Amino acid sequence: MFQLSEKQAQDIVDKMMKDIPYNINIMNERGIIIGSGESERIGTIHQGAVQALETGKMVEVWQDGHYEKKGTNEPIVIHHELVGVIGISGNPDEVRPFCNIVKTTVSLLIKQRISLEHLAHEANRKKSVLEMLLNHQGAYTQKIKKEAAQYHIDLLLKTSAVYVKYLPADPAHLAELSNIFMQHPSFRMEEDCYLILIQNQEPTDKLLEPLVRSHPDVLITVSRQEHNIADVFMQAKSAMNVLLALRPPVQKISFAEVEFLVKLSQTNLTNTIYLVSKLEDTVDLLDTLRSFINHNGSVSFTADELNIHRNTLQYRLKRIHTLTGKDPRNLLQLFELTHGLLALYQ
Repeated sequence: MFQLSEKQAQDIVDKMMKDIPYNINIMNERGIIIGSGESERIGTIHQGAVQALETGKMVEVWQDGHYEKKGTNEPIVIHHELVGVIGISGNPDEVRPFCNIVKTTVSLLIKQRISLEHLAHEANRKKSVLEMLLNHQGAYTQKIKKEAAQYHIDLLLKTSAVYVKYLPADPAHLAELSNIFMQHPSFRMEEDCYLILIQNQEPTDKLLEPLVRSHPDVLITVSRQEHNIADVFMQAKSAMNVLLALRPPVQKISFAEVEFLVKLSQTNLTNTIYLVSKLEDTVDLLDTLRSFINHNGSVSFTADELNIHRNTLQYRLKRIHTLTGKDPRNLLQLFELTHGLLALYQ
């Protein structure tokens, strides 16, 4: 049974009394005033409300008494249950026209609050199920299978994970993404990221192509098909880290395409991450390094993509060499810088 708190009741009273020129009381399921325009009455029993709760009908009081004032008392019914009473103080003939308006408005506010609480509860429950799946290794128990099935995840099937990130985050785009993948289990991971689990044999390219075509600011990574949800998530997430680190001229990659780079980034080599971190405060140098890597060390192609003169590019490469101690024009040292860039995003 839904129960109004004193804060909820008082919030509703304060809102309603901005438009209704009479005192409003809200009583709980026991007839105790929990919200009122007259604060001294809060916590007292309202006899008219008690009677309204007993009969399930409006009770009108025509004379002021010790524990009540004249006015109307209308039961609040939510999902066929009495949850309280709305009272409007004043001559019943005067306040009666306001009674249905107030009751309807209060009922809508309560139902809205219930819906929001339900959505919040469901979101927390869904998050808990995902966390359970992402932290689980080995065979799934019947309990886990049953929990996952409620979100249309069949743990007997192989699964591909699709990780989607918008740069920058856009609520409208995320809503559109939600519609695109509504036939698949999806989870919002961060403000700008979604995880989608695909469990059929449909090629992901067909599913993702419209999204890539219409949104140049979206990045997408796709895992292999595996039985373990935690494994495919890590594959997709690690591949996304590679995309963010190197920014190749593509929007979508698969884990299989960058598996070597993922493993390289997770390899504990010297202090390459420290070297590249020295470039974090100079965005132009980071972008230059990424472009130089993606163009296989070509000065011409890198200068063209960055729309800068070759001499400017040479100056930036020398600056990278000065700051990191590694010369990007040397193949082996460029490899070290590549590892540092990858490690920086792990």
